[in-house]
Amino acid sequence: MKKAILATAACVLAVAATAQVKPGIEVLRDNGFRELQGKRVGLITNPSGVDNSLRSTIDILAAAPGVQLTALYAPEHGVRGDVHAGDHVDNTVDPATGVPVYSIYGATRKPTPEMLRDVDVLVYDIQDNGCRSFTFISTMGVAMEACAEQGKQFMVLDRPNPVGGDKIEGNLAEDSCISFVSQFPIPYLYGLTPGELARYLNGEGLIGDSLKVDLTVIPMEGYTRNMDFRETGMPWVLPSPHIPTPESCIYYPMSGILGELDYMNIGVGYTEPFKLFCATWVDADSLSQRLNARNIPGVMFRPIHIKPFYAFGKGENLEGVEFYVTDKDAAPLSLTQFYVMEEIADMYPDHKAFDIAPAARLKMFDKVTGSLEIRRRFGRNYKVADIIDYWNKDVESFRAASAPYRIYE
Repeated sequence: MKKAILATAACVLAVAATAQVKPGIEVLRDNGFRELQGKRVGLITNPSGVDNSLRSTIDILAAAPGVQLTALYAPEHGVRGDVHAGDHVDNTVDPATGVPVYSIYGATRKPTPEMLRDVDVLVYDIQDNGCRSFTFISTMGVAMEACAEQGKQFMVLDRPNPVGGDKIEGNLAEDSCISFVSQFPIPYLYGLTPGELARYLNGEGLIGDSLKVDLTVIPMEGYTRNMDFRETGMPWVLPSPHIPTPESCIYYPMSGILGELDYMNIGVGYTEPFKLFCATWVDADSLSQRLNARNIPGVMFRPIHIKPFYAFGKGENLEGVEFYVTDKDAAPLSLTQFYVMEEIADMYPDHKAFDIAPAARLKMFDKVTGSLEIRRRFGRNYKVADIIDYWNKDVESFRAASAPYRIYE
């Protein structure tokens, strides 16, 4: 046991020593927590909020000289990651620090005035996955709104965008589909770090009723926006249970929209979350051949047979395809699942996605795509050609609008 502990410690030290990028929490610590000196601090975080030695931001701020950590705020999964996806989080006390933990993924998703009473500055430190439907950026935005309303400062300790700092796909979320999985009018893949996104939301008046918060972003050191997460040398701590690797962030936007329809298994509950398209009624070889014949840029498929042990298709023999991303920059990540739906509708007319999905799942599909138009247009003929222009219509305008808020070259 002692040898195992020593080996683990050695590995952690090795990661910290070779990391090319310092996350915001390390930059803050290196400057002596200057921006937080003498202040009462609240912290929104989860297990992904760590330094390069895997020490939690909670513990770092709790021990920081001149800093008073007065409150923690638990988003989806909780501050220590002990709550399952979608489950409500309860108010509690963090046993390691004795600091009260307020739930912002339960009765409320926005910190209340009472929750912020003993806070001067609210700090946000969570590793994002770069996709609009991942709820942590919604948490960040509504927390910014709460701070603006209550005259509190807001700080983002920045982290990389693991999909890439230039990858932008999808229409802006529209008013009819604003929800916690599409909280703000940004593309499905928005190509910004959390800090850059906070600057954009604040600068463009997108929090509350055109409110502005007193915002500070602590940038990373050594990061460039074209970096793959592996190139940063930073340790990956899964921000949610089904995002076990940095590559999972690339797979998530490729299958997650289809996954909302609950008519095919996308690997959640198996060993390849978000990397599969399977069902009992699919012929794996035929689907693989047809998808590869499309020559989708940067994506390849192979047949696969699985028996999942959790969630959709539990205990059943399923077959379908596993996909591989050979060129992330060239791949139409978010449209890949629509190509799959197109082939499925042609191969299996009785299994067209919108015909067999439960009504509640159709509503969730609309929320995640951020528009009623995607389902309306695609559902006519199940052809990607019918949505591709609409899906991409806001990409270049958003790229131009967000450019002034970028921090990294």
